[in-house]
Amino acid sequence: MNGKRLLAAIEAILFAAAEPLHCAKIAEVLELSVEDTEELLSNLAAKLEERDSGICLLRLDTKYQLCVRKEFENEVRATLEIKRDTPLSQAAFEVLAIVAYNQPITKSYIDQIRGVECTGVITTLCQKGLIEEKGRLDLPGRPILYGTTTNFLRCFSLTTLKDLPQLPESDTTVLMSDLESDVSQIKPEFSKTRE
Repeated sequence: MNGKRLLAAIEAILFAAAEPLHCAKIAEVLELSVEDTEELLSNLAAKLEERDSGICLLRLDTKYQLCVRKEFENEVRATLEIKRDTPLSQAAFEVLAIVAYNQPITKSYIDQIRGVECTGVITTLCQKGLIEEKGRLDLPGRPILYGTTTNFLRCFSLTTLKDLPQLPESDTTVLMSDLESDVSQIKPEFSKTRE
């Protein structure tokens, strides 16, 4: 396939998938190297930008997805009659921040940091696709480890978790000094139940 046809194929694959796809998966399907596929994805993003397309190509860590440009959000919502999602509560933002900065993390560790029981908030964040089960600890009871999702990256306009703002020194020092012994018990090796 020539370059133009490969770009069209990638665009069609991403459109049909309607969810983020790993670059390696696209490369495998098109029988290309990951490096060549990444270059084609960059070219596709540039072409969409150049022609002022209503869609854009998002990079979400090692995944890519086509989505509507933010400036057309209202028109698309009105057309599809989509109601805005209920905004996250302060508690949900707090739990989400704890998970994002400390993942993989157990529910008991989240409860301990917040000082309150967080089962309902964790369930809500899982239902919204912002956090998910990342594995289980090799400890009695095999507690679930939680981490953020690709949807979390998309919702907060992040490419990778490295794009999260740095925590202020004083906050991380207090957190670590208060929970240092618990962290060493909670963060040992864990076995992943899924990728």
